[in-house]
Amino acid sequence: MRHRELLPCAPRQWQRYKVSGLSSLSTLHESQSFSGVAMTWLRIAMIALLAGAVHFIGTRLIRGFRMRFMARLHNAEQLRRAETLARVFRYLTTVVVALVAGLLILSELGVSVAPILGAAGVVGLAVGFGAQSLVRDYFTGFFLLLENQLATGDVVQVADKSGTVEDVTLRYLQLRDYEGNVHFIPNGLITTVTNMSRGYAYAVMDVGIAYREDVDKALEAMRTTAAALRTDPAFAAHILEDFELAGVERLGDSGVYLRGRFKVEALQQWDVRREYFRRLKRVFDEQGIEFPFTRMALHAEAAGEGTASARRLRQLDPQA
Repeated sequence: MRHRELLPCAPRQWQRYKVSGLSSLSTLHESQSFSGVAMTWLRIAMIALLAGAVHFIGTRLIRGFRMRFMARLHNAEQLRRAETLARVFRYLTTVVVALVAGLLILSELGVSVAPILGAAGVVGLAVGFGAQSLVRDYFTGFFLLLENQLATGDVVQVADKSGTVEDVTLRYLQLRDYEGNVHFIPNGLITTVTNMSRGYAYAVMDVGIAYREDVDKALEAMRTTAAALRTDPAFAAHILEDFELAGVERLGDSGVYLRGRFKVEALQQWDVRREYFRRLKRVFDEQGIEFPFTRMALHAEAAGEGTASARRLRQLDPQA
């Protein structure tokens, strides 16, 4: 009897157990999905933190090597090169860390990295053909830095532009000229580099005098002015050797041009030349040596008091 009473209740209890089991499985699945998403974002956060830590450590190591390397250097040229290379290495570190972290984050989000890499290879090949100038810029910039052709702070002339190097990257060169204009020159356009900041320089002086002046007297005045400048404490430290007097350089249309030069420290040639010309002008004035200037001579015909040329000359100058 008790067994019969329990039989009708069995299907209802089974249905109750079945519904409760399905709801438990659904809750378990939702909890597992939520935990999976949470773990995915946790791994992404860990990748980002690890990338930031690697970038921080890399930049600190580069800075430490730069400081230790610069502490052993006493040459301004080598110091500028160390600063330029450190800036480029920091840039490369940032690019590499960001690229690797981005690929790892995409893989965590379920994006297949292999097709991206394959597509990047194809796209890179197409870009290599279509943007050859861009590729040439990077290759040229790499060899500019590798061969130490220029560095930050150098005064150079490239691509018909002159100025002080403010920044050197693998893509372009940033120059600021004497007027303050900033020029951005792609490295692919650089075929010749004229660097005026390496080792030493020559302050070349081309001085003109009138034809009627005594050349030997002018040369002696140039030599005396150079000796006085060589002993001046304000310029003696920048002048490396005594004045080298070459002599007569050329015969111009209105005067004789003399040449001499000082061997000076790099980037000091302009200051030494300006000071030399200032002193030489005063010496020439004291000795009565005349600088050349354009002259014009008017000639009248010998028998031509009544000629047309003579009449025009009298109209211009009644005393002629």
